[in-house]
Amino acid sequence: MALFMVVLVLVFILALSICTALLRWNELKFSKKGLPPGTMGWPIFGETTEFLKQGPNFMKNQRARYGSFFKSHILGCPTAVSMDPELNRYILMNEAKGLVPGYPQSMLDILGKCNIAAVHGSTHKQMRGALLALISPTMIKQQLLPKIDEFMRNFVSDWDNKIIDIQEKTKQMAFLSSLKQIASVESTSIAREFMPEFFKLVLGTLSLPIDLPGTNYRRGLKARKIILTILKQLIGKRRGCQESHKDMLAYLMSKDDNNRYKLSDAEIIDQIITILYSGYETVSTTSMMAVKYLHDHPSILEELRKEHMAIREKKRPEDPIEWNDLKPMKFTRAVIFETSRLATIVNGVLRKTTEEMELNGFVVPKGWRIYVYTREINYDPFIYPDPLAFNPWRWMDKSLESQSNFLIFGGGTRQCPGKELGIAEISTFLHYFITRYRWEEIGGEKLMKFPRVEAPNGLHIRVSSY
Repeated sequence: MALFMVVLVLVFILALSICTALLRWNELKFSKKGLPPGTMGWPIFGETTEFLKQGPNFMKNQRARYGSFFKSHILGCPTAVSMDPELNRYILMNEAKGLVPGYPQSMLDILGKCNIAAVHGSTHKQMRGALLALISPTMIKQQLLPKIDEFMRNFVSDWDNKIIDIQEKTKQMAFLSSLKQIASVESTSIAREFMPEFFKLVLGTLSLPIDLPGTNYRRGLKARKIILTILKQLIGKRRGCQESHKDMLAYLMSKDDNNRYKLSDAEIIDQIITILYSGYETVSTTSMMAVKYLHDHPSILEELRKEHMAIREKKRPEDPIEWNDLKPMKFTRAVIFETSRLATIVNGVLRKTTEEMELNGFVVPKGWRIYVYTREINYDPFIYPDPLAFNPWRWMDKSLESQSNFLIFGGGTRQCPGKELGIAEISTFLHYFITRYRWEEIGGEKLMKFPRVEAPNGLHIRVSSY
C-alpha cells in the first residue's frame, strides 16, 4: 500500500511537471518583444476551454490584469483581444490597411471558403454585391415579405392550447423561413433532410478545428457534405426544369443581364449556406429572447400589442403584412434592438492581420487574429443609462441607432447586410404571435448567455388564444 502511494505521488509530480513545462513552453513561444501582455494557455488548445466556459468573466479578468488590449490563444489561433472602443472602431473601419476578416478555421471549413465572412477585397465586393441584390428593399417589398408573411401566419396558426418549446420553435422558424425565401417551391420537400444537418453545421462552426470522432467539428464537416449534395441536386434539378421561379436561388442562378453578379455553382452554394447561417442565429435567438423579455415585462408587451392591433384593425383577417406596415412598427423595432442589446446575440467580430502591425503601442504579428470584443459596450451606462434594464423606449430616440458605438449588427464595412430583412422577419413573427396569443412560462429554465444565447433545457411556454 505504501509503495502504491509513493508511485501515485511520483506520477502526480511527473504529470504536474509536464503540464508546467508545456505551459511555460507555450508562453515562451509567444514571448516576442512588443507583443501585447496576456497568457496563451496550452499548446494547440490555448485558452479556448476557459474562454468558452467563462466567457464574459474570462474577458473581464484578463482586462483587469492586462488592460483593454491583451493577447490570448482561442479557437485554435493566437489572438489579440481589443476591448477598447476607439481601437475597435479603427480596426472595423480599416480592412484596406491589412485588417481582413479572421473567422475561426472551423467556421471557414464548415461554411465554405467562398462565404462572405471569409473573403475580402474584390471577391468580397462581388459576393456582397450579389447578396445585397438579393435582400434589397425592392426585393424585400416585392418578393421576400409576401413569402415571410405567408410562412409566419401558417407557422404559428396551431399553437393555441399547447405547451411549446419556444427555443425549438424559433430555430425551426428562422431556418424554414429562410429556406422558403431561397427555394420557395422545393423548400418543403428538402426541409426534412436539410434541417437536422444544418443544426449540426451551426454547432460545428464554433469549435476547435480538431477532426476527431464525436466532436462538433467532425459533425459539422459531415453535415456540410450532406448539405452540399442536397444543394447540388437542387441546382441540377432547376437547370433541367423549364419552369420559372421567383426566389433567391433563381436570382443567383440567373444568367441574364439583370444579374450583374455571375457566380459559380460553388459560390452559389456557399452564398446559400451563408444566408441560412447568418439569418438563423440572429433571427431565432432574438425572437426567443423577445418572447422571454415580453413575458417578464407586461407593460412593454401591452405597448407592443397596441402597436400591432392598430395595424391589424385596418385590415381584413386574411390581409397580409405589407412593406408599408413595417414603417409604423417603431416600437417593434425598438423591442428588437433592446432585445439584441440586452441578450447580446453578437459578442464581437474577428479580424486577421495580413502583415505585422502596431496597434495601441504593441506589435501584432502577421496572421494573428484580432477579436474586437464589443459585448461590454452594450452595458456601458454612459451610452445606455440603467443598462441592465429592458427598456425599448430608449431606442425611440433615433440618434441612438446612428451613434458610432452601435455595433449590434456588426460595424465598419462589414455591418450585417441582412439587417433589415432580419428585422422584417422578427417583426412579422411578433405580429402574428402577440395579436393571436397570450402565454406563460411553465418552468424556470436556465438561460446561458455565452458563447451563444441559449436555454440548454429549452424554454417552455403554455400558449392560449388572446
